Amino acid sequence: METENSKQQAKTPGMKRRTKIILWIAGILIIILLAVVLFGANYLVTFAIARSTGLQNIAPESTLSDEALQDIVDTWQVQARQAEDWMGSSDVQEISIQSDDGLTLRGEAIITDPESHSWVLAVHGYRSSRASMRALASYYGLRGYNTLIPDLRGCGESEGEYVGMGWPDRLDMLGWIRWITEKDPEASIVLHGISMGGATVMMTAGEMLPEQVKAIVEDCGYTSVWDIFEDEMAYLFHLPAFPMLYVASSIASNRAGYSFTEASSLHQIAKAQVPVLFIHGSEDNFVHTDMVYKVYDACPTEKQLLVVDGAGHGNSYNHAPDLYFDTVFGFLGSYMPGEQ
Repeated sequence: METENSKQQAKTPGMKRRTKIILWIAGILIIILLAVVLFGANYLVTFAIARSTGLQNIAPESTLSDEALQDIVDTWQVQARQAEDWMGSSDVQEISIQSDDGLTLRGEAIITDPESHSWVLAVHGYRSSRASMRALASYYGLRGYNTLIPDLRGCGESEGEYVGMGWPDRLDMLGWIRWITEKDPEASIVLHGISMGGATVMMTAGEMLPEQVKAIVEDCGYTSVWDIFEDEMAYLFHLPAFPMLYVASSIASNRAGYSFTEASSLHQIAKAQVPVLFIHGSEDNFVHTDMVYKVYDACPTEKQLLVVDGAGHGNSYNHAPDLYFDTVFGFLGSYMPGEQ
């Protein structure tokens, strides 16, 4: 008769073979999973921040009524004509600077009054260009401000293979500020950014700024690159942050020179040393309105908050221009010599 021990020995080779097969299959599945994650994370970086790809309009569909949207379009057309007239009567100069990492960044200086020392540095949004900020800048121009409007890296006519989302741009902004102060040592400067531009000026606020920078106006900027990409992953791809966004952040660090985790408006605004006006639309379903309360609370300097009722993402100044610019120039009246 077979003993129990001999039966167990007979089973051992078969069990070992089955275990090897299971481990082999598990290993193949793990390799496939890692490949999928790496491919997806690399695609996400390309989609989100590579210059030549990605969607221009990735925001959720507006929740505003057709009537409200038409009012915004009508107001925009009036503002565009105003900007055209203002630029036609001003000295428009094509300018450029070199970034710390060797990129040629281009923009335009619009000199309304050569004797004026009031300046606005107007900063555009995601995958946009300086042209989108001319209408807003015209309101400053009509009050005697000179204006500098840059194309951020990876946008417009500026060099760069990747959009900076505000993080490397914060250092580029120091270069643009230096351009103004070298041209006009007596300058008083306000930084005004919308969307990604709003995040850019908040990130710039955390750097050591020259005394010529008197105030910042941020409009609908996000708390961090991580937060906005996490929201967009959920909206566009129905995916959680783990693991794809974590891997994408590391890939972005190698490809674009910054990680999504380090690029935080929230952390930077906590180091601000100049007054900040925060603006956001109450119906912003792209950079959700609750983000503005977080950056506002984190700001340690003199500050003001305007939530424009009924405005969506980036259209507060088209939706309620009188309220918007009365608030802006009322706020700046305490800090900009030309407004006092």
